[in-house]
Amino acid sequence: MAATIKDVAKLAGVSTATVSKVMNGSYSISQRTIDHVRRAMDELNYHPNLRARNFARQSTRQVLFLTTLGENAGFSNPHMFEIMSGLEHALGNKGYLLSVKDMTPEQAPEFVRDVFESKMADGMVIHASVISKALDDLVKQKEIPHIVLGQPHFPSHFCWLDIDNKLAGEMAANFLLQHGYQSLAFIGGTDEDKISAHRLAGVLSVLKEYDVIVPKHHLQYGASDCESGFQMTKQLLHNPNLPDVIICANNYIAYGCVSALKEHQMKIPDDMGVLTFDDYPFSRILEPKLTVVNIDVYDMGIQAGKLILNKIKKPNLQIQFYCTLPSITARESTKNRST
Repeated sequence: MAATIKDVAKLAGVSTATVSKVMNGSYSISQRTIDHVRRAMDELNYHPNLRARNFARQSTRQVLFLTTLGENAGFSNPHMFEIMSGLEHALGNKGYLLSVKDMTPEQAPEFVRDVFESKMADGMVIHASVISKALDDLVKQKEIPHIVLGQPHFPSHFCWLDIDNKLAGEMAANFLLQHGYQSLAFIGGTDEDKISAHRLAGVLSVLKEYDVIVPKHHLQYGASDCESGFQMTKQLLHNPNLPDVIICANNYIAYGCVSALKEHQMKIPDDMGVLTFDDYPFSRILEPKLTVVNIDVYDMGIQAGKLILNKIKKPNLQIQFYCTLPSITARESTKNRST
């Protein structure tokens, strides 16, 4: 005779309500109790009829992740997959399945409407690359459980979660000033690259606070890739008024920067310091290893997973905030010039 939920509760020494909460992924149950109940389920070979239970409560136990993919997406945007890993971890621990859908901003409103009305998923995590005002209007009108990864670049009703890139820029500038660097340069993306723009804003706010003048040519803008990093660094080196250190908006730009400095036979950090953001994909493998302002995007995915589950329970919950504090990892590409 097949085991029942009452059998599991008796073996685990808990109530049937507690067993039900464990199966439903409730956050009110301790991890110790969850492990205890799951061991009892395994011992009794108890397998609840998930399809029937989900149908009864109108739940799919599925969350969709909408983003823009395409060829080489894993190389051009490695952050996305770290976030996705954290997201899957948080959802999987609560019995939810994560599905991924490649999407454009133009396709998103109709797709999201169809998913919501057909109850194909309980909630959606939406990368900022696919949002639009039309999608904002839709999720507000329908009260669709969602979390946007990244602060929207226009006034919206979206619930969003983001990393404080301005704070990351402030930390970079403070670290360099405290280590005796007096002339700082920044090479990054154009205005369309909001992450780069926010990091630069943080750098400039600290330099202004300390009355540090930044020559115009010490700020270089281009594509957020290796080749552009190489060319922007060459532009810096063509001017006789060289900076003490170059802040690179991301790892790809930093790769090009290091290549250009080596081509000009400049020693890092003796002739020029280099600092960048994020710990991958190149910071640890370049020579010398790069000092970084590191941001835990895996944790961002975990936070997004917890928030979307809260939104599923309370669709009218409004969430708009930054998460995951950056941290400095000092390596060989910078030194203490004040000693």
